[in-house]
Amino acid sequence: MTFAATVLTLFPDAFPGALGVSLVETARTNGLWSLETVDIRSFSRHKHASVDDTPAGGGPGMVLRPDVAAAAIDSVDLRGRALIHMTPRGRPLTQTRVRELAAGPGVVVFCSRFEGLDQRVVEARGMEEVSVGDAVLAGGEIPAQYLIEACVRLLPGVIGKTESTLEESFEGDLLEYPHYTRPRAWEGREIPEVLLSGDHGRVARWRREQAEDTTRKRRPDLWTRYRRRHGDDR
Repeated sequence: MTFAATVLTLFPDAFPGALGVSLVETARTNGLWSLETVDIRSFSRHKHASVDDTPAGGGPGMVLRPDVAAAAIDSVDLRGRALIHMTPRGRPLTQTRVRELAAGPGVVVFCSRFEGLDQRVVEARGMEEVSVGDAVLAGGEIPAQYLIEACVRLLPGVIGKTESTLEESFEGDLLEYPHYTRPRAWEGREIPEVLLSGDHGRVARWRREQAEDTTRKRRPDLWTRYRRRHGDDR
């Protein structure tokens, strides 16, 4: 089964973007996944092809019209795929959710612009609202590429060694341990001795300790979840 990604956007030229390079593009060329864009503006019936209007209740900015957005969404055959709206007000995207999406037939991603999308469309079409971080961008195109790449790299055959995706940040609620490679010494900094010891047990313990320490310092939310999962009161 090919993982199918459809992106609804006002800027189709933004794609494939980062999805058109390296292993992700090779996987698309090899038929492991597909990418289609739908121009939201083409569904406007207004004289100047407008797609937005002023916010109900007043305020700055513009809001994507529900009639235009719904027409664009309804033109797509979902085929059991998740319908996702990229928005800062959505639930944070997690590696767990990415794995669920990657295991399915694909995604249909709606990229908002301006102040966002009329909420009635989100509710009427059962859209899943997703955020990729606590920051606001000009539109959903970069977040859409973020989500799609996160899914595609988990597809069988995209990354050479499956193990590479099992020891990454967020797997098991831990951030990943640091990495090193040759040369052994660089600008007066040495590769940690344990990584050169050849003792796989010591290396594994060091990596686990580094992952735990980094998570504790940088992501207390993940650290708390990790401790609860392991029955640990540290």
